[in-house]
Amino acid sequence: MKVLVTGGAGFIGSHLVWKLLADHHEVTVLDDLRHGLRENVPGAAHFRKADLLGPELGELMEKERFDAVIHLAAQVRVDVSEKDPSYDAEENILGTVRIAEAAARTGVRRIVFASSAAVYGNPPEEDMPLTEDYPLHPSSFYGLSKKTAEEYLASYAARKGMSWVILRFANVYGEREDVDDEGGVIQIFARHLASGKPVTIFGDGRQTRDWIYAGDIADGIRAALLTGHADRVYNLSSGQEVSLLDVLHEMEHLAGGSVRHHFESARPGDIVRSVLSNAAAWENLGWQPLVPLEEGLARTLAHAVVKADLARQEGGSC
Repeated sequence: MKVLVTGGAGFIGSHLVWKLLADHHEVTVLDDLRHGLRENVPGAAHFRKADLLGPELGELMEKERFDAVIHLAAQVRVDVSEKDPSYDAEENILGTVRIAEAAARTGVRRIVFASSAAVYGNPPEEDMPLTEDYPLHPSSFYGLSKKTAEEYLASYAARKGMSWVILRFANVYGEREDVDDEGGVIQIFARHLASGKPVTIFGDGRQTRDWIYAGDIADGIRAALLTGHADRVYNLSSGQEVSLLDVLHEMEHLAGGSVRHHFESARPGDIVRSVLSNAAAWENLGWQPLVPLEEGLARTLAHAVVKADLARQEGGSC
């Protein structure tokens, strides 16, 4: 199968593309490298540096006539969406519309779209774990842009006869989530543990997340690419919630040391609790998470330590 992966040089893409190649798909990565690294793209994959909103997307898809598109490219930070909603909407909504238009025009048969648990917002505790039919009330512009992109994609695909799968990711973590200055909270913990720098925790640290390892997410995307149960939404999650402080304490245990931390006020758009049901993905995709949290944290921390050591050897900073 000829597969286009947008954002394939980024964090999740760096786990996914290798697996697609191992499955003998012909893979092309499109990435503007603002949040990705060229070194994340295997030599066996084709690579095109381009912006989703530029003319190169349509030109590439007209030329290659892909069978499927996996759309990972996005603006993924809640704080950025709150500071600049226009930029967030342009990247996440307009970028997705451009993909859908080009896919319909060039005969793409399936689109797999990376969405987020942020579309659910801040539901009450008694409603968790959340299933895919739970009402969507995003509490951030990021969640709103993902919800809107989902609606555009499903509507456009239905009108044009394309199959689609929307995957709502829980909180993804793992090695190589270190392209920009922030990254997810686990990456921040790992980097600061490796460097000895203090950690800032927004909120009281008791807020929970449903942590899912990036390699497990990649396996879920592979399953969505081929499933006969398409034209629907699936949560990809661990189905368990763990607080930020518990994650930090586990990482300190793995590191054999502690890191200074302090608390600041919660940021606009941040959610208090999150845990998603993954029953539908188990039943229809034949997918389940395989990497326990402790093992995934150990891999993430080991990668951060190597990066920190290299930075010190080069006289730089991590």
